[in-house]
Amino acid sequence: KQVNYTLGDLVSYVELGEVGLPDIHRPFIWKNAKVRDLFDSMYRGYPVGYLLLWRNAYEEDSKAIGTNGKQMPPRLLIVDGQQRLTSLYAVLSGIPVVRDNYDA
Repeated sequence: KQVNYTLGDLVSYVELGEVGLPDIHRPFIWKNAKVRDLFDSMYRGYPVGYLLLWRNAYEEDSKAIGTNGKQMPPRLLIVDGQQRLTSLYAVLSGIPVVRDNYDA
């Protein structure tokens, strides 16, 4: 079903740990220029795509976004939009993320 979360809601859900990644997802791979381009597109009002989230019942088969500890297990997993949501979270929260070489 379609749900309209605000950007603030999404960042808050990631911060708390309510939104996570399925264990099969690759690490964050976007370069800084791509993250900048996402924010530029948003600033200009261009569409930046949809996020596809899956309501999760298996908490142990998921991982958190970012390197800080989370308060809750994920109840929603990102199926599509990982790079965009991770970029938004990292920039707006000032939190490092695990990159493709598995370093923060």
